[in-house]
Amino acid sequence: MNLRILVAGDHFILPRIFADAIRTEVKTVLEFREYQSPWPGVPFGRIGEVTEASGSEDEVIQALDGVSIYVANHAPLTKKVLEGAPDLKLAVIARGGPTNANVEAATRHGVLVCNAPGRNATATAEHAMSLILAVLRRIPESHAALAQGEWRGDYYEYDKCGLELENSTAGLIGYGAIGSRVARMLRGFGCQILVYDPYVKAETVGDLAQVVELNELLSRSRIVSLHARATPETRGMIGTKQVAAMPAGSVVINCARGTLVDYDAICDALDSGHLWGAGFDVFPEEPIPANSRLLKTPHLVMTPHIAGASRQTAEKAARIAAGEVRRFLDHEPLEHCVNPEAAIVKR
Repeated sequence: MNLRILVAGDHFILPRIFADAIRTEVKTVLEFREYQSPWPGVPFGRIGEVTEASGSEDEVIQALDGVSIYVANHAPLTKKVLEGAPDLKLAVIARGGPTNANVEAATRHGVLVCNAPGRNATATAEHAMSLILAVLRRIPESHAALAQGEWRGDYYEYDKCGLELENSTAGLIGYGAIGSRVARMLRGFGCQILVYDPYVKAETVGDLAQVVELNELLSRSRIVSLHARATPETRGMIGTKQVAAMPAGSVVINCARGTLVDYDAICDALDSGHLWGAGFDVFPEEPIPANSRLLKTPHLVMTPHIAGASRQTAEKAARIAAGEVRRFLDHEPLEHCVNPEAAIVKR
């Protein structure tokens, strides 16, 4: 009998993209089942006890009947799903963080869980750079005026002119796979780079950047770009006090998580003119409520949480997942297992 694998994709990472990557990597005869959740047409959210999930627990349980390996993007891996999938041995959540998986419950059930770190690092870094340039040079605003038949020659007035990256100081909060890429891109534009990351040492960044404390980064940086994870420690780390510490005419960019920033503080600083502009791809509530201040505040460039949305991200995530499937089948150490202790749990 062939080994059964459930490939649970969505409209970003299609089930066939997972299956094709696994077929390329694994030479064993496999039987694929497919499940497709409605994301991103329907926003992800909480399912059971997990977050950023999409789909139906009952449908996933039905699809997991007799399945040993589960490869998913946003489809849920909850206590209920695990209890309904007694044959499951490996779950690969092809995302940077497996927030849609109950890792503790999986460990109790003896199910190994892997993730796909760095899958969207390049796409997100490039998107952050796009927002930086769009904000500095007022690109969306001038485009919108032209589209309405208005020639905004006043953008050549000194007080309204855009800002250059060359010789500017940029501060990066977080220096992981994404932040380090943004640093290299900014250096290519001629920026001086400051980094705040409690887990990064000066020798890690070398000559590319200077590692400093957060207060110093804020006080010296014309551009501040966030690339930190959402944790209790980072919640609201950029608020009224931190924005006030930035030089007048600065820019804030957030392509990380909406919980990192007090958005009312940013709106206040934009309304007062203390900030030149801001660019956001993530928000405290998604989709943005119709009455949100963000929709009315000037000099704010926004995108709907699409920084990681590239075809290469989908394909890379599938390749990373396929590699874990092959290693599991070949009894090799898994590269991105988040609960290796599950291997010793007896069913």
